[in-house]
Amino acid sequence: MSTHEPPADRDGSPAPTGAEPLSRSAVVSPEGPEGAGGPGDVEGGAGVDVVEGGEKAEGGEKAEGGGEEAGEAEEEPGRSRSWDLLMLAGICLLTLLLVNAFVARPYAVPSGSMEDTLRPGDRIIANQLAYAFGGHPQRGDVVVFDGTGSFLRESEQPPGIGDELRSVGRDLGLVPAADTVFVKRVIGVGGDRVTSTGPGRPLTVNGVPLDETSYLAPGDDPSSVAFDVVVPAGELWVMGDHRSASRDSRDHLGEPGGGFVPEDKVIGRADWVVYPFSRWTSLDRPAAFTTLAGTGGHGDQR
Repeated sequence: MSTHEPPADRDGSPAPTGAEPLSRSAVVSPEGPEGAGGPGDVEGGAGVDVVEGGEKAEGGEKAEGGGEEAGEAEEEPGRSRSWDLLMLAGICLLTLLLVNAFVARPYAVPSGSMEDTLRPGDRIIANQLAYAFGGHPQRGDVVVFDGTGSFLRESEQPPGIGDELRSVGRDLGLVPAADTVFVKRVIGVGGDRVTSTGPGRPLTVNGVPLDETSYLAPGDDPSSVAFDVVVPAGELWVMGDHRSASRDSRDHLGEPGGGFVPEDKVIGRADWVVYPFSRWTSLDRPAAFTTLAGTGGHGDQR
């Protein structure tokens, strides 16, 4: 609000005429020699005075409401700026919510199952557009997914209104991620045969040994248990980088879903570690997975 005092009399009385002293709010005609229309010549009040903030008034009378209109005019720019700032803040908030819901979503890593690639407390960004336009998860990708139905049993209770609201809140980033969300590395895609013969031996994908030394936690075996699986179409075989501390597809072989994660449960590809700043890095697909190209499976048809 302007601090300028509107040019009106304090008691609201009309501007004086004749020989009475001039009101502080009156603006007289241009200066001239005294006695010739100068500041002292106010007899008769026949001149035309210009009143600041009001209309032209004859006889030295001040137009009513001129001061109030001037005050309102001075306040308009301030109100306009406040409205512009409010609109800008609203647009920024809406943009942030839309980006969080459909483009990129932050997550906190809760455990050490992906060390040393990811550490507890790391903040990662899941790129939700990575597979949005006909793309599919690839071998070597680090993915964030909902483990309901694969790593966790489906709830037998139908979702209520509270569950729906929480789900919307999570999509918009207003509610923390549920404890059904996991982050793992894709080892096999639909059609791949993934095999382990136990400790001390590498995993094989379609019969080709996989060199995991670039990301496997130091001292860990590729797998301490033997398994031999063929990944169904549209599903994924996923494992943690810290194999001795990871409950992954191997641990759910005998459960409904067989430990395979449906592609439509993937929220996004973890592309960046953004916090702590000292660990800021991109999560690129390891070069070791290029040796699997042309070995078969649906991964070679994409």
